[in-house]
Amino acid sequence: METYAVGPALHALPSQLPLPDLGLQPVNAYLLRGEQPMLVDTGMPVDRDAFEEALWSLVDPADLRWIALTHDDRDHTGSLARVLARAPGAKVVTNGISLTRLSEEFDIPRERAVTVNPGGRMSIGDRTISFHRPPTYDSPGTLALFDHEAGTLFSSDSFGTVLPDVVRHFGDADEKEFFEGFDVLNRAIAPWTALVDAQKFQRTVRTMSSLSPARLLSAHGPTVEGRTVTSLMEAMARIPFLPTWLPGADTDLEAALDAHGARAAALRSAPLRSDPSGPGPSPR
Repeated sequence: METYAVGPALHALPSQLPLPDLGLQPVNAYLLRGEQPMLVDTGMPVDRDAFEEALWSLVDPADLRWIALTHDDRDHTGSLARVLARAPGAKVVTNGISLTRLSEEFDIPRERAVTVNPGGRMSIGDRTISFHRPPTYDSPGTLALFDHEAGTLFSSDSFGTVLPDVVRHFGDADEKEFFEGFDVLNRAIAPWTALVDAQKFQRTVRTMSSLSPARLLSAHGPTVEGRTVTSLMEAMARIPFLPTWLPGADTDLEAALDAHGARAAALRSAPLRSDPSGPGPSPR
């Protein structure tokens, strides 16, 4: 895992997840350094060893103060338990729904957790972080974070893409491929967008845009800066107007149901026989 700078006192901890027939989905966590360093998400379980090695090369465990979890999915919480164990002064910052769902797997002491909702904000030393609901998401506890001092928007899964090869910056990607993957990923994580009131959805996009981010960092996309951020906002606004996207399936559902129905009918019509293993008749 080769970390790289994405802004002042800000580093990406990158990985990727192969998606069959589609390409590679970037999987990024971020370390925001400063008076009170904050880690945004903790990578995938499969990357635990490499993730920790990369993280502790950037910050001393004793100095890490905050672990912001944009939501509770496995690709965002993979190293959470181990990072908490190594960084005794760090607290988890997340939505209450995510914290509850995390308790199914992680024992996070209540005194080491801070719950926040969209619309809230907190100070972490020399920075102010506000919390928002991103336009697309696949977990009810999802949060986007905005660093007001640097103008950086951490958008969680939203605004991500799928690419043939993972790149660090938007300018390194083929623009057509980026937006094709953008349309796929943002519908895949939020199939409900096909059912929403488009005007209400666009208000959410406008709320994000009104922050005037200088830099947009998706957990599943390359770094986007400057005027290109506006292009992503415009692309997001059209998501509800696109047809629903679903991955290919190996099973023909109708054929499976027909086969199941035929099997059930055969069992119903089969003669009964004595079951030597116990009392009473049983179907053949």
